[in-house]
Amino acid sequence: MPLVCAHVVVAEDDPRQAEVVRQYLTAAGHEITLVRDGISALEVTRRLGPDLLVLDLMMPRLDGLTVCRTLRAESDLAILVLTARSTEKDLLTGLDMGADDYLTKPYSPRELTARVRTLLRRTTATPTPERVHRIRDLTVTPDRRQVTIGDRSVECTPGEFAILAALAAQPGRVFTRAQLLVHTRGLDRSSTERTIDVHVMNLRRKIEADARRPDYLQTVFGVGYRMSDE
Repeated sequence: MPLVCAHVVVAEDDPRQAEVVRQYLTAAGHEITLVRDGISALEVTRRLGPDLLVLDLMMPRLDGLTVCRTLRAESDLAILVLTARSTEKDLLTGLDMGADDYLTKPYSPRELTARVRTLLRRTTATPTPERVHRIRDLTVTPDRRQVTIGDRSVECTPGEFAILAALAAQPGRVFTRAQLLVHTRGLDRSSTERTIDVHVMNLRRKIEADARRPDYLQTVFGVGYRMSDE
C-alpha cells in the first residue's frame, strides 16, 4: 500500500496510454478519474478538487499549458505534466506555467507512479509546526504555508514554497541547487537541477521590488542561492 492514497485526475487523450496509467496508479491504491481533452481536464479538476493532476501537454480542445496556467492561478494543486517535447526550453516553459514536475515521453509507468508518490508525500503530508521566519519585510510561515511581503500575501506553488521555506529558515547559508532539489522533489540532480533556477526566478518576480536586483534571493555564482541575512 502507498504512503498516500489519493484522488488523481489523469488528462491523456491517447486511450491506450491513459489506460496504462490508470492501471498502474490504481494498483498503487489511488482513485483515478480519466479525461481526454483540456476543457474536460479544467472542468473536472475544478469540480472534483483532486489531490493531483497528471496532465498531457498536447491535448485537444485546450492545450495542457493553458490548463496548467489557469489552474495554478486558482490553487496550489499538485500538477505533473507529460510531454513529448524534450527540449530544455519546452520543459522550463511547463514549469514556468506552474507545473511541479514533468516526465518526457516515452516514460516508464513505474517511474510515473514513483513521481506521483513523491509529489503526494510532499503536498498532502501533515505539516510539522515550525517557527515563523522573518527577514525584513518577508515573512514565511511553514506550518501554514503562508508568505507575505510587507502587508501583501504572496501565492506560491508547492515547489516555490519549499525552496523559499528552506532558504528563509537559514538566512546567509548557501544552498546548492542539488540541496534545494531535496526540499522540492528529491529527484535526480543531473536531469532536474535546472528547474530550481525557474522556481527562483518566479519567486523573485513575486517578492522582490526589482527581480533583476534581488534583495532577498541572492545568487552565489557557481554554487547556488542564499537568503540575504542583512
